Amino acid sequence: MDVGILTAPFRNETMDTIVKFAVESGADTLEIDVRPGCKHLCVDFDDAAAADAIAQVRDAGLRISSLACYLDISDADEQAREANRAALTRTVEMASANGIDVVCCMAGRPAGEMSREDTITQIAGPYYADFTARAADLGVKLAMENWTATNICNLAQWKLIFETVPAENFGLNFDPSHLVWQGIDYLKAVEIFGERIFHVHAKDTEIVAHKLAWVGNLCGTGWWRYCIPGYGEIDWGVFIARLRDNGYNNTLSIEHEDRALGREEGFIKGINYLNIFA
Repeated sequence: MDVGILTAPFRNETMDTIVKFAVESGADTLEIDVRPGCKHLCVDFDDAAAADAIAQVRDAGLRISSLACYLDISDADEQAREANRAALTRTVEMASANGIDVVCCMAGRPAGEMSREDTITQIAGPYYADFTARAADLGVKLAMENWTATNICNLAQWKLIFETVPAENFGLNFDPSHLVWQGIDYLKAVEIFGERIFHVHAKDTEIVAHKLAWVGNLCGTGWWRYCIPGYGEIDWGVFIARLRDNGYNNTLSIEHEDRALGREEGFIKGINYLNIFA
C-alpha cells in the first residue's frame, strides 16, 4: 500500500516545492488539490499547463492518487453551486485527459435549512446521478470524503446516498478520523462499504479524555482534535489490514490538519509511521 500526501497545505506553493518535498520525505503519491487558487495545479490551468504540472510529478517518480476538488455541489446559493459544479466538471476532464482515474470530491453540505437526507434525495443525489454517468464515460471514479460537515456525516446517510446514486464509479474517500469522534465503528464501516472505497485519507483523531469528562460530548468543545496518524485513537495496523481484507490496497493519503505539528514535520512523521504497516 502506498503512502502519500494531500497537497492542500501547499496550495500557495509551486509544484517544484511540492515535488521536492514529497521525494525527500519518502512519499509515494500525491493527492493534488486543484481548487481555484491553488498555485501548483488548479482548475483554471489550461490543458497544456495542467499536463506539464502532472508530468513534473510523474517525472520525479511519484504517482498521482487522485485530483481533489472539495467544493460544495449542493450550496444553497445557486450561483456558488453552479460554479462549484463547473470546477468539479473541469477536474474530472483534467483527470481523464491525464490518465488519472480517481477524483476526490464532496457530497455537498445541507442546503440552507434542509436536512442532510432531503439534500441528498432532492439536490446532491439527482446531480450525482447525472454526473457519475459523465465521469464513467471519461473513465473516472468519484470519491466523496465523509467529512462531518457534509451530507454524509453518518453511515445511514452513506447508505442513503448510495441507494440514491447506485453508479459503480461513485464511492468514498474514506476518512476514519471523522467517524472516531462520533463514536462510529470505522472498522465495521470498512466491512460494510468496502466496495465503495476508492481512496483513503490517513488522518487520526485524539480524544482528550479529561476534557470530555468535564464538558461532555453534547455541547462541549475541545475534547477531540484531528491529528497525524499515530497520535490518536485509530489502530492503523488493524485498519490497514481491514482495508486489504475488503479489497482496498492503494493509497493512504495523509490529510494534515494537526495544529500541534508544522506542515513538513507532520507529513514526515505521518509517512514514517504509516510505512511501518504499509
